[in-house]
Amino acid sequence: MRRTLSVLLVITLLLALGIGAAAADKPYAGTTIRVLFSNHPWTDAIRPFLPEFEELTGIKVQAESLFEDQLTQKLLVEFASGTSTIDVFMQRPLQEAKQFAKNGWYADLRPFVEKDPDFDLADFFPSALLAETVDGILTGIPIVTEQEIIYYRKDLFEEHGIKVPTTMEELEAAAKYFNDPANGFYGFVSRGQRSPAVTQFSSYLYSFGGNFHEDGKATLNTPEAIAAFTFYGDMLRNYGPPGVLNMSWPQALAIFAQGNAAMYTDASVFYSNLLDPNQSDVGDVVGFAQFPAGPAGSKPYSVVSWGVSMAATSRNKEAAWEFIKWATSKEMTLRTQARQVPSARTSAWDDPRGTAEFPPQLVEVILASSEGAMPFDRPNVIAVGEARDIVGTIIVTAIEGGDVKAVADQMNREYQDLLDREK
Repeated sequence: MRRTLSVLLVITLLLALGIGAAAADKPYAGTTIRVLFSNHPWTDAIRPFLPEFEELTGIKVQAESLFEDQLTQKLLVEFASGTSTIDVFMQRPLQEAKQFAKNGWYADLRPFVEKDPDFDLADFFPSALLAETVDGILTGIPIVTEQEIIYYRKDLFEEHGIKVPTTMEELEAAAKYFNDPANGFYGFVSRGQRSPAVTQFSSYLYSFGGNFHEDGKATLNTPEAIAAFTFYGDMLRNYGPPGVLNMSWPQALAIFAQGNAAMYTDASVFYSNLLDPNQSDVGDVVGFAQFPAGPAGSKPYSVVSWGVSMAATSRNKEAAWEFIKWATSKEMTLRTQARQVPSARTSAWDDPRGTAEFPPQLVEVILASSEGAMPFDRPNVIAVGEARDIVGTIIVTAIEGGDVKAVADQMNREYQDLLDREK
């Protein structure tokens, strides 16, 4: 009897120790977190691994996926109601960070990061972290990035012995050399439509030494800004295709993809469109180059198109951080980048497994473009749409060959009014 009781006590003790160890390994087991995803390649890449996270932590993920505009609307409605049950959500910092931060809808992730030194925040592109930081608050962890680059026709540049542009002067010279409108071929194409053009114009503005505003003061009519507007307008008017004022990225990309332009400046994320034989006639001869240097050097944007954040109203913040930490870890970032989702972690770009699905030349350009890059490709304000229309008005004027200085003066006053209202 005593022997039996002793054995039972030992078994009970071992079970208790085992349960205790399991509880320590999975401190949030049994917690359910609600995660809102956008319908995006990053979501497609990470979804298959959610069961792995649930097994690892014991945390149940209640996942919802929406189109990006539907996601934004749902976030606005739920957070404004004050009764939201959202724990983790994807967000576009260039569109929503300022507004959401002002409304207090983000949980600051910096205290969580500081408690997890293995997370290695220094592994992220500096510009990506800047885009996710508002008034010192880390609003999210960047998960998808893009940079403005030059796409060019390798075959034409090699055949004619033309150097791939590294400066604005070389960009214009090459555009002039290849421009042949009589035969439906153009030296250069980029966005010319009023609002969509602003994001791609931003790299020109920065590289000429300008900015949208500085220290609360609108700077759309500085000599540097005027020079950038004029240059961009001249390029599209003199060497671009007809109808450029109606071109956002699909139309501009199509001109290049159909073999009707020598160069195209736009976001690096479009590389797959241009290499796809079902979408492009020039996939075999597309080259990639770093954005050309202006008077202030090469200062393209390197931006975060999507990040993942924690809701300030979350009742499960520790479990929510476990998910964010896992989803944006070095290991998971490497996995998602292997599925052609360009990340903000330098370690993924340094690892052959993370770059295997990207053209080697593009990898070099992305890494070079992320050094000293600018974190915003549009005015960093709450009323982004209104600001883009203001800036776009000057771009359209420049393309049309109008009085850039006069319109820039007028739009600068309007932009200053916007900035003052947001104070």
